[in-house]
Amino acid sequence: MTASPIPAFGLDKQGITTGAELHWNLGTAPLIEKAVAREEGLLSQHGAFVVKTGKHTGRSAKDKFTVEDAVTQDTIWFNGGNQKMNPEHFAALKADFFAALAEKKTLFVQDLFGGSQPEYRVRVRVINELAWHNLFIRTLLVRPNPAELPGFTPEFTIIDLPSFRADPARHGSRTETVIAVNYTEKLILIGGTAYAGEMKKSVFGLLNYMLPEQGVMPMHCSANIGSDGSSAVFFGLSGTGKTTLSADASRTLIGDDEHGWSDTAVFNFEGGCYAKVINLSAEAEPEIFATTRRFGTVLENVVIDPVTRVIDLDDNSLAENSRGSYPIDFIPNASEKNLGPVPKNIIFLTADAYGVLPPISRLTPEQAMYHFLSGYTARVAGTEIGVTEPSATFSTCFGAPFMPRHPSVYGNLLKERIAKGGVDCWLVNTGWTGGAYGTGHRMPIKATRALLNAALDGSLKGANFRTDPFFGFQVPTEVPGVDSAILNPRETWADKAAYDAQAQKLVGLFIDNFAQFSDHVDEGVRQAAPKAA
Repeated sequence: MTASPIPAFGLDKQGITTGAELHWNLGTAPLIEKAVAREEGLLSQHGAFVVKTGKHTGRSAKDKFTVEDAVTQDTIWFNGGNQKMNPEHFAALKADFFAALAEKKTLFVQDLFGGSQPEYRVRVRVINELAWHNLFIRTLLVRPNPAELPGFTPEFTIIDLPSFRADPARHGSRTETVIAVNYTEKLILIGGTAYAGEMKKSVFGLLNYMLPEQGVMPMHCSANIGSDGSSAVFFGLSGTGKTTLSADASRTLIGDDEHGWSDTAVFNFEGGCYAKVINLSAEAEPEIFATTRRFGTVLENVVIDPVTRVIDLDDNSLAENSRGSYPIDFIPNASEKNLGPVPKNIIFLTADAYGVLPPISRLTPEQAMYHFLSGYTARVAGTEIGVTEPSATFSTCFGAPFMPRHPSVYGNLLKERIAKGGVDCWLVNTGWTGGAYGTGHRMPIKATRALLNAALDGSLKGANFRTDPFFGFQVPTEVPGVDSAILNPRETWADKAAYDAQAQKLVGLFIDNFAQFSDHVDEGVRQAAPKAA
C-alpha cells in the first residue's frame, strides 16, 4: 500500500474483491513516477507527460450505452442519442469487470467531486489500471482536501479498464469497446479504449442527469468573468473555440468545458482543463501553450522525439485530436473557487462549415432557445472516431451525446434563466468565411476576439445592425478594429449566387432538424426559425 489518504469505505464495501496493490488518492508527482516506471509514457523536455491512446484517439460515441430499467425508462431520452443496454447484459458486463479487477496486480483509485458548488456536487470514485488515467481524472475533476478523504463515500463509481475486451453477444455491446452507464446501480464501466476523455464525459453525463431535478442548468460551455465582475458563458462543441476563447488574459477563467447555472452562481464541474493542442502556438494561445511545457500536464497523442524529448504540436500523424489536460490553476487568471456570478452574456459558438453565418449576431431570447436546441456546428476532424473532415451537424444543447434527458428539459431551463437575468445572447461563428470548407478559410481568431470583447464590454450593443435576410438575427455593420467586409459573409464570397444557394441549403437543414422540437416549444420560438425562400 502506498501511504496516502485511504477512506474507511473501501472497495470491499462495494463488492469488489482484488489482490491488487491499491494506490489510493496519489498526488501528481507520485502518479507520474508510477507512470514513468510502468513505461506508460515519456516525460517531455519541459516536464509534460506524453502518452499514446492507441487506436482510440477520440470518444467512441457509438459504443456508449445506458441501462434501461424502471428508473431510466421514463427519464432518459432514448429516442435521441442514448443507446439502450438491458439489465441482463449489464449484469454480465459487471461480473466480468469485477473478475478482471480481481486479477489485477496494481490498481489506482481516486475519490473526487464532480462540481465546484458544494450544494450541487457529486462524489465520484474512479478505479483505473493505468497510473496516467488516474492522474488525468484527478486533474480534471475537483480534488477534495485531505480532511475530506477518510470519510469519503462514493455516490457513483467509474471503473476504467482499457485492457478489457467486451463481448457483443454476452454484453450487448457493439464492439470490444464499451462505455456502459447504470444510473440505478450508480456504476459506469469503460473498457476497450484508452482515450481518457471517456471518464470526464461520463461525469458530465451524470451531472446533466441529476442537476435539472434540482433546478440547476447543466451546460456544455466554458465560462469566465470580466473586470466588471460579470460572467459570460460560451456554449459549443469540441473544436468551436470554448477553451481558446475563454482563456482570455483580461478575464478570470471559471472553466473551459462543463458548468452548472444555479440561482446564485455559474460553477465549474471540473478542477482542470482538457484542451486541443494540435497546431497550438504561443502567439495565438499563450496561456494554453504554456501548459504544454509544465510538469503535471498530460499530453495525449502528441508526437515526441524519444531521444531529445522535444514535442511537435504541429504533427498530426498520431491524431488530429491531440489534447492536453492540466489543472485549472495552470491558467494564471483562473478563479480560485471555480465559480462566478450568474451570467450577463451567453455566447453560442459554431464552426460553420458552410461559410454562411456572420462572425457575430445578436439573438432575441426566442432565437437563443432556437439555436440552443438546434446546436448547429461542424464536426471537427478528430473529436470522434471516423470523422476526418468538418461536416454540418446539429447537436442539441451543443452537447447531445452528453445530455441524457429530453432537450426540452435543458431548453426550458435556459429560457427561464435568460428571462430571469435579462441576459444578452450572441451567436459567434468561428468556422469558415470567404467560402465553404475547402474554398474559404477559418475565421481569424483576432477578429473573433475583438467582436467578443465588444459584446462582453457592452459596446457592441450601441453598434448599427442589419437584419440577416436568411436567419432574421441582428448583425453589426461596423465594429472598431474589425474589417467591415468580414461582418457580411455574402460579401466575402466571390460568387454571390453561390452564397445565396448555400445559405438556403443551410436554412433548410435548420428547418428539417428543428421539426423534432416544434411540439415542445412555444410559438415565439417557432417563429424564431430561419425562413426558407
